[in-house]
Amino acid sequence: MTEVKFDKDGLIPVIIQDAHSKEVLTLAYANEEALQKTIETNETWLYSRSRNELWNKGATSGNTQEVTAVRLDCDGDSLIYEVIPNGPACHTGETSCFHNTIHGAAAESTTDMLTQLTSLISSREQEMPEGAYTTYLFTEGVDKICKKVGEEAAEVIIAAKNRDPQELSMETADLFYHVLVLLQEQKVGLDQVLDVLKERHATKTSSK
Repeated sequence: MTEVKFDKDGLIPVIIQDAHSKEVLTLAYANEEALQKTIETNETWLYSRSRNELWNKGATSGNTQEVTAVRLDCDGDSLIYEVIPNGPACHTGETSCFHNTIHGAAAESTTDMLTQLTSLISSREQEMPEGAYTTYLFTEGVDKICKKVGEEAAEVIIAAKNRDPQELSMETADLFYHVLVLLQEQKVGLDQVLDVLKERHATKTSSK
C-alpha cells in the first residue's frame, strides 16, 4: 500500500478489466479505504466522487464483481482491478461502460466472439425460442448434444484428411458451437475451460 500514490484528494483512478476477456469495463476511482476493502474482500470497492462515499459494485444492482487481481502501474498512480463480472458493468445494461465507438471500428477478439456465443447459447436455454436450433438441442437433451459433438468431430477429421482449409474452418466452427452447447447443458463455464488451459500453460512454462 505504501507504493500507491493517491492524488491530493486521496483518490487514485481504477481501470476495471474483465479477467478473462481483458475487456475494459469501467474507469472509476478508489481511496485508500476502498482499495483496502477490495483487497480484503476480493470484491470491487470504489469511491463515488459525486456522492462522496464508498460503494460496493453490485450491492444494489446485483451485478457484483469478483476481484482476482489488483495491479499497480509503474508510476504507482493508477490501478487495474481484474474481475470476474456477475452481470453487466454499466448501469445502462451494457457489458462495458465503453460501448460507444466515436471513431474507427473496435476489433473483436476471438475470446470476445466465444464469450458472445456462450452468452447467446445461455439465453437460448433460458428463453427456449420456438424454431431455434439451439432450443431443439436443449429439448432433445444431453444424448443428442453429445451425438452432434461426435458427428462434428468426425467431420473435422474428414476435412483435415481432405486438406480442405475452408471445409476445415466451417466444420471446426460447427464443433466449437456444439461443444459450447454441451458445456452450457452441463453448467461448465467457458472460463473454467480457459482456466485449465492457462494452468497447463503456466505449469509447462515454469518447468522449463
